[in-house]
Amino acid sequence: ELFVLTYGALVAQLCKDYEKDEDVNTCLDRMGYGIGVRLIDDFLARSAVKKCRSYSETADMIAQVAFKMYLGVTPSVSCSSAAGNEFSLILDKNPLVDFVEELPAERASLCYCNVLCGVIRGALEMVHLAAEVTFLQDRLKGDAVTEIGITFLRKAED
Repeated sequence: ELFVLTYGALVAQLCKDYEKDEDVNTCLDRMGYGIGVRLIDDFLARSAVKKCRSYSETADMIAQVAFKMYLGVTPSVSCSSAAGNEFSLILDKNPLVDFVEELPAERASLCYCNVLCGVIRGALEMVHLAAEVTFLQDRLKGDAVTEIGITFLRKAED
């Protein structure tokens, strides 16, 4: 609860600091990226997982182990491309929005939980996987589910 309340205060302050939602979204992504870069070491040490052999295994690891470990939820994973490099994480419950009912009308393009995209992207980069991570759907914006899209771009060089 403390983390969720603190996160809400952070987003509120960023909204005061930046006029444009895009600037807030970029700032949240950048913060999340920094967290992900550092969090991957903790994740690998605490989870004792083995190296994933495919993008599918990686997406499952993010959903079933990482989200469970750090947020206490387990999103469902669906593959959304024939090439097998695009996945969606679908969250039935998003703990970051426990105390948020809706976004203000003037903040319609705010991606409140964009820090999650940055965390995933930063952590993946540290294990040599380049990825694009974006919110595809958001319950705070009236969508039926919260969905994070992960597109693996290429395996980064060692």
